[in-house]
Amino acid sequence: MSKQETISNYQQEKTIDVSRRDVLLGIGAATVAYAGSASAAMKEHDHSKHATQLVGLMDAVNNCIDKGRRCISHCLVSFTEGDTELADCASKVQEMQSVCGGFAYLVASNSSYSKEYSRICEKVCSDCAKECRKHKQHIECEACATACDNIIDSIKLSLA
Repeated sequence: MSKQETISNYQQEKTIDVSRRDVLLGIGAATVAYAGSASAAMKEHDHSKHATQLVGLMDAVNNCIDKGRRCISHCLVSFTEGDTELADCASKVQEMQSVCGGFAYLVASNSSYSKEYSRICEKVCSDCAKECRKHKQHIECEACATACDNIIDSIKLSLA
């Protein structure tokens, strides 16, 4: 390759690199400008309906689901030891968790069905609390019963 060709190739590469850099800088500037205008436009967007409007109720439901898990775990340990006295308790807690799990989704999404579904949740939680209280000597059962009572109270306060 001659010296002239080498210099010509070098100039071409330099020109291409400069133009690529300019393009990349331009794209970066355009992206920043677009992101700035998009975030400015979103300031007027109302995010209040994106979060649950019934925070206290949501907390009560989540607490009850947690206490129910602990109660069922306690029941399972009793079962492995050969004691089936807590079978009805575990069954009621299982029902409560299923209903409260669905209710949690409705409350979290501010569903228009929350109020109707809350009636089912109240009934199931009431039944669960009654069954768990039969075993109030077990800390987990008593905690689950109390959490069920708290949901019922929270429903009455939030959705009455």
